[in-house]
Amino acid sequence: MALRFGEKTVLDGVNLEVWPGERLVVMGQSGSGKSTLLRLILGILIPTAGEVRLSGRKLSGLSRRQLNEIRQRVGMVYQYSALISSLSVRDNLALPLEELTRKKRDEIDQLIGEKLESVGMSGAETKLPSELSGGMRKRVSLARALMNEPELVLYDEPSAGLDPVISTVIDELIISTSERTRAASVIVTHEMESAFRVATRMAMLYQGKIILDGKPEEFKESKDPVVAQFIAGSTEGPIGEGIEDERKAEDNPRGRRGRRRRE
Repeated sequence: MALRFGEKTVLDGVNLEVWPGERLVVMGQSGSGKSTLLRLILGILIPTAGEVRLSGRKLSGLSRRQLNEIRQRVGMVYQYSALISSLSVRDNLALPLEELTRKKRDEIDQLIGEKLESVGMSGAETKLPSELSGGMRKRVSLARALMNEPELVLYDEPSAGLDPVISTVIDELIISTSERTRAASVIVTHEMESAFRVATRMAMLYQGKIILDGKPEEFKESKDPVVAQFIAGSTEGPIGEGIEDERKAEDNPRGRRGRRRRE
């Protein structure tokens, strides 16, 4: 699969599969295409070449109604929770079911209670997002993602903006949710401690390509200089050279082709 914006290639020859119960962590630098990959999985973007399939169905060419039916099988946990500030926790969780299903209010309320309990947020139904801490909002976001009993859950930087203790709580929720529901999970992150904690499998994006796809142990033992540098967080290595080349190009008006498209 490939994705291009004009002359800019964002993803090139990416081939990934994820299976029930598997937790695939996708790593890479900022701007490497991690969040773009999630948008492709959701059908928000269409690949320039290749295809995206969910439960065996090709996303491109589907009608809006068909695409919405497929999306009901996918839960999304956004980087900054993306809760609607004017709605209570109850109404935030109810919204996808009210818009996409014909469930009655009592059915929806029962599901809300179950999902909030599963993430340790029982009794929070009447609270507004502004009354919750960052970790609480993230847990509510996870509860919302589970409302349709999804087959696949996508996580975009689930530990972003959280302290180490709360990050560990969120990681443990990701693991327990995966083990309880057997849903497949794709987790985008650059937090190495979190990545190794939750992953059953890892993939690294670099310059639009997957340069390594394997078990966490393979990443720890990898001799690939890019992988080793990224995991260590070192400033020495090929990633730094790439950043320096990019800075030089941006500082040179003749060599500049415009700002890079960010995720």
